[in-house]
Amino acid sequence: MKKFIIANWKCNPPTEKKAQQLFLSVKRGLKKKKNMEVIICPPFCYLSVINNNLSFLKLGAQNCFFEDKGAYTGEVSCEMLKSLKCKYVIIGHSERRKIFGETNEIINKKIKKALKSGLEPIFCIGETLEEKQQNNTFKILEKEIKKGLEKVSKNEIEKIIIAYEPIWAIGSDNPCDEDQAMTVALFIRKLISRLYNKQIAKKIRILYGGSTNSQNAFNYLRNSEIQGLLVGGASLQAKEFIKMIKTFH
Repeated sequence: MKKFIIANWKCNPPTEKKAQQLFLSVKRGLKKKKNMEVIICPPFCYLSVINNNLSFLKLGAQNCFFEDKGAYTGEVSCEMLKSLKCKYVIIGHSERRKIFGETNEIINKKIKKALKSGLEPIFCIGETLEEKQQNNTFKILEKEIKKGLEKVSKNEIEKIIIAYEPIWAIGSDNPCDEDQAMTVALFIRKLISRLYNKQIAKKIRILYGGSTNSQNAFNYLRNSEIQGLLVGGASLQAKEFIKMIKTFH
């Protein structure tokens, strides 16, 4: 199965020039691979800066709104993203949930709108340190998945990528153990099998995100249950990001 490496630049870099330099550095350092898809997710304001130089790289957004147009100051619709050559969109990232108060219901509306618009959602789920310590990881993930995928059809679910990003691991230099990540991936497949069917569960794309780097990337990518990585801080360093991708080859 194809592997996916997704760069989430978050609110970085600080200028258009630096964004362009970062993108071109990554592009120059890579070659097209049949078994890997590299997706760059910059801030909204930089989408048009890099969308004419994509080549084999794919473009994604970090968020979207659940309406097509209207009086929604500050929001960006899926149709707008499509017009800027986006193929993917991150939905439900832990920072959107925690800092901006996005609920499972809001995330579900965004997922359905993205699918309807022809975008492929990168659906993020994950537990906090407190929830982990209370042994509630699976309970939290099940709730987020069930609520997030409510009324998503069998045909639509196959277009979704699920990214497990334990909140306690993000930016902490304390990544999730690869065995635990595999256990979570197996749990997700079992849950998808219950909600849909075994065939869909087998094909669903599951990624890991949380303090990934060139030292640990291969440990996750070699796992048959994990189809790739959602990369934060390391994706802002071109050499490190390229090294992460090349560790799999």
